[in-house]
Amino acid sequence: MTPEMFLLILVVVAGAYMAWNIGANDVANAMGTSVGSGALTLKSAVIIAAILEFSGAFFFGSHVSETIQKGIVDAAVFSDPMIVVYGMLSSLLAAGIWLQIASYYGWPISTTHSIVGALVGFGAAVGGIEAVYWENVAFIATSWVISPICGAILSYGIFNVLRQRIFYQRHPVEAAKKMTPPIVFVVVFTLTSIMLYKGLTNIDIHFNFLQSLGISVLMGIIGFVISKICLRCIVPPVSKPAAVSEYHPEVSNQLEKARRHLLQVQAASSDVIQYQVSELLQEIGTLSDSLKRKEETGKESIEYAIVEKIFGYLQIMSACLMAFAHGANDVANAIGPLAAAISILTTGAIAESASIPLWVSALGGIGIVVGLATWGWRVIETIGKKITELTPTRGFSAEFGAAATILIASRLGMPISTTHTLVGSVIGVGLARGIEALDLRTTRYIFISWAITVPAGALIAIGLFYLTKALA
Repeated sequence: MTPEMFLLILVVVAGAYMAWNIGANDVANAMGTSVGSGALTLKSAVIIAAILEFSGAFFFGSHVSETIQKGIVDAAVFSDPMIVVYGMLSSLLAAGIWLQIASYYGWPISTTHSIVGALVGFGAAVGGIEAVYWENVAFIATSWVISPICGAILSYGIFNVLRQRIFYQRHPVEAAKKMTPPIVFVVVFTLTSIMLYKGLTNIDIHFNFLQSLGISVLMGIIGFVISKICLRCIVPPVSKPAAVSEYHPEVSNQLEKARRHLLQVQAASSDVIQYQVSELLQEIGTLSDSLKRKEETGKESIEYAIVEKIFGYLQIMSACLMAFAHGANDVANAIGPLAAAISILTTGAIAESASIPLWVSALGGIGIVVGLATWGWRVIETIGKKITELTPTRGFSAEFGAAATILIASRLGMPISTTHTLVGSVIGVGLARGIEALDLRTTRYIFISWAITVPAGALIAIGLFYLTKALA
């Protein structure tokens, strides 16, 4: 066996190891909310994610892989092509090691942070400051901040619309039956359009904009019709008018208005009147909190339970979209450096552009699936249960908001953090119910783990590079 062949095998193993760790850690971003809300069992989540994660990685992953492969480190700075190979190998191993440590402790860290930090560490330490495309790194870093904010805003808005248009209506089941078909249309249309429009170039299938738009609309209409037919089987229960009047969410809105008026009275009064107003405010606060808990849990209403069941199926759809989006975006973290190293080892030179073979995309997809099936449960628990209490409606809002953000970023070639986006979306849904709905302790630990990831990946990569070069 030649040294080049041995090094090629090492690089492929390192890429598979990195992909395995992506599945072990980032799978929670695709399926954690579904498992946490009870829409899917862990076994069902693994099966669904295995299919969709692989599909996203295989059919759609190359767009972002080009950014990771060529947009972080300037390979032309290195006179010896083998230096780049050692760097890519060290970066894959460094990111994989750090991800494995995080997965063991259940920390939902960013795989994109890990690999980009490792590449920047190798490039800056070995090739100097000029070896790193800092403008691209700044662009990626900006997306790490923007993506959770966009995910949070979008999910916050989706969940509030669902509350206003369904839960705050007098007949929630009927309202859900009206809104569900359009939601299904949007979900199916989004997935299909982004997949078709230049999304299948890996397997040499091409659609122009109008073709992909037409097929996407057709698929959306089919989903709309199927959901409409299925919803006819759901018969809303007969509710007692008194129960509706007593627990209707609009009561909470009116109590909040009364509380604001009393605060103005309190500020303008003094002595006995101020004291009496304070007593009234305290009683209104207690009553409002009690009604809010009943509104949010929905356990007092059979109709709310039926609505949650409907959205349980919708959340499965959004989980599929999320899994596909995750596979499309995060497989780049494994196959980008792997493709660059393979290109150098097979041609003996640093190419300006290198195609990503289908078997490399397949390797990344398989690695993600295996990691998901073995260690994925560790981080699922953190995302699905420890940030905020999730129900199918909340989980759907978070997943669809995150998936839409991630798929748009994939189309733009931005290797955003799936972790940041999904956590931001879950936080957005939690904030829609008030800051007290969030577990701030867990959230703080997640933010700290994010801050540590980039320097950890960089330092491990630098150490592994010099070790690999010494042993070569």
